[in-house]
Amino acid sequence: MTTKLELDTALGQLSGWTAAEDGKHAICKTYKFEDFATAFGFMSAIATQAEKADHHPEWFNVYNKVEVTLTTHDAGGVTEKDISLAQKMDALSAKLG
Repeated sequence: MTTKLELDTALGQLSGWTAAEDGKHAICKTYKFEDFATAFGFMSAIATQAEKADHHPEWFNVYNKVEVTLTTHDAGGVTEKDISLAQKMDALSAKLG
């Protein structure tokens, strides 16, 4: 299970991510894109990377928004896998504008 210090350390390495509000040991972020096609393209590209890493996000998409929650269920909280996937998401999001 992730401690508060570990969660704070993880969040310190990321921009715009927050701790889950519902008591989960997870990090969350909402991405907003120009349109649905861009949001869906983002999800498709990340899905490929997530599959390779065998680490899958919890996410929800409505039109141009993608809400993401990351946690490592096996570890009971946030791990380096979550930080790495979050960084990949941020990098792709920046490229997509």
